[in-house]
Amino acid sequence: MALLDRFARKPQETAAIEAVGTDAGDAVEAIALPVPGVPKVVQGTFRKAEIVLPEEAQLCSGIVIYGRLIKTLAFSTDLYIIRNCNADAVLAVAPFTNQPIITKSLVQAAERPVITGVGGNTTTGPRSVALAVESEVLGASGVMVNIPVKAQVIRAIARAVDIPVAVTVSEFDDYNRARINAGAAIVNVASGKNTPDVVTKVRAAFPNIPIMASGGPTAASIVATINAGADAITWTPPSLDELQKALMEDTRANYEKRRGLLRRGGAGEEPLELPELEPDSETLDQ
Repeated sequence: MALLDRFARKPQETAAIEAVGTDAGDAVEAIALPVPGVPKVVQGTFRKAEIVLPEEAQLCSGIVIYGRLIKTLAFSTDLYIIRNCNADAVLAVAPFTNQPIITKSLVQAAERPVITGVGGNTTTGPRSVALAVESEVLGASGVMVNIPVKAQVIRAIARAVDIPVAVTVSEFDDYNRARINAGAAIVNVASGKNTPDVVTKVRAAFPNIPIMASGGPTAASIVATINAGADAITWTPPSLDELQKALMEDTRANYEKRRGLLRRGGAGEEPLELPELEPDSETLDQ
């Protein structure tokens, strides 16, 4: 028996609480389980989770990593994006070799589980194993290897760490089957528009393995990926440049409106004059 098993309520005990009694015939009224409602939202005046992932992603069942339910993962290494989105976890993979100082910063600042990339086109072999061990020491909740990392390296990583190894596949063939069998705790499917088809094939071959997959750009593509068998959805948020551009466009429009630079009629009319206004503190912050 595990150390804390004696304190854990069994799932069936939580799911069905029946009438009980102290003596025969002395029944006590059954306890009615509460119906989950809409979560209450608490945010700061300036700091908010303004980047909201598609609601459809919440339809998946999720993956539990160390007791934490994960349905959505933000595919990003940008701390501003990570700190201002509502994803359950972070998938921190970049087209560069893993640097432990970056992993440390992401883990410390993310406020949620981080799965970090440790192998791909640039890095593989013993270095990938060493980076996986270092990532575990720094507090990462999992490590990911990309398609070029072969089965023998995945096997070595899985033996070296006690955190999940996520194996990325873009198709399901003998090569990727061997990679999954070598030590994948989670399969990450990234195959563009073909993602639902690949998820279906992986799920048929490995009915019990957790699968996370890219949801695509639309609500329909996310739902299709979940229906194919994905347990969690990875989502690419807008870039900081895109967000900054949208913010500046809104700021300029509001400023022009408030300063009376929008004309009332034809080109010959004078601008509408408004009283001088002090800039908002939020505008100064931006």
